[in-house]
Order: sequence, then structure tokens, then C-alpha cells
Amino acid sequence: MSKRIYWLLPDLDSARKTMNDLLLAQVSVNHIHFLARDGTDLGKLHEANILQTTDVIRSAQYGLTIGAATGAVVGALAAVFFPVVGEDPQWGIAALLAIFGGGFGAWASSMIGISTPSVRLKRFEGAIEQGQILLMVDVPRSRVVEIEELLKVSHPEARLEGVEPDMPAFP
Repeated sequence: MSKRIYWLLPDLDSARKTMNDLLLAQVSVNHIHFLARDGTDLGKLHEANILQTTDVIRSAQYGLTIGAATGAVVGALAAVFFPVVGEDPQWGIAALLAIFGGGFGAWASSMIGISTPSVRLKRFEGAIEQGQILLMVDVPRSRVVEIEELLKVSHPEARLEGVEPDMPAFP
């Protein structure tokens, strides 16, 4: 698991220098994400994508859970009250409907989540609209203090905005 560190940078020049320092510290470019006001040309900086800027992941997780639970309940009722073969409950139908429900729930919820701004980034909206640039860097737990100290020393103009608890490996 990784931790996501949030930094607010005052301008594009500071963001470029910070990116270079992180790359020299051997942080992979895939773990460095910048978010700026709409219309800002970030150039060669690694811009945050929909996985970082929307609630698609969280929504898909909720949809998977609710869909699988609903599918399991409906499947259990169908297995008990409407057996396909004979009089005994057909528990396989419950498992199939749980899997189908989970898949459908994750898909449907992710369609909603992809159009919803991330609740994690809501607190940065004002600063971003004022022209600041948000840096999100995902590092292993063992490197959090090292990276924070590196940026504090080399970029006094930047503001540490906190560390998010555990981040899954994929976003």
C-alpha cells in the first residue's frame, strides 16, 4: 500500500522544479499527479487523470458491494422459492446472481462516479481556482517522511496539505 501526499504549489515553475526533484528522488512519474485550474497548460507535467479527479473508484466499490448483496438476496429467494430442477433449492443461482449483481452494480455506479468530482479534492477547489497547482504523489509508507522532508527543504514556497491514509496500488 501507498500513501498519497498532497502539496499545494504556487505556480507552474515551482511545479516543474518539484517534478524534477521527485524524479531525482526516484519517484516514478506514474505516481506523480498534478491538478491545475481548467485551461492551464501543464506542459510535460504528469496531469491527474479521471482516477484521481473523480469518484469513479469509490462509486464502483459501493456499486459492487450493494449489487452483490442484492443479487445474493434475490438469488437466495429464487433458489428457495423457484427451484429450477426438482424441489431442492438451487444455490448456484444465488451465486450467479450475486456475481451478476456485483458486476452490474460496479458498472452502473462507476458511470455515475466518473461524472462526479472527487470528494477528497473538494478542499483544494478554492486554491486551484486561485491559480495554485495541486501535487498528489503516491509513495510507499516507508518513504513518506523522506519525500516530505525533501520537498520541505527544497520547496519552502510549497505547502504540505497532508497525507491520505492507504491508497490502493492501481489508482
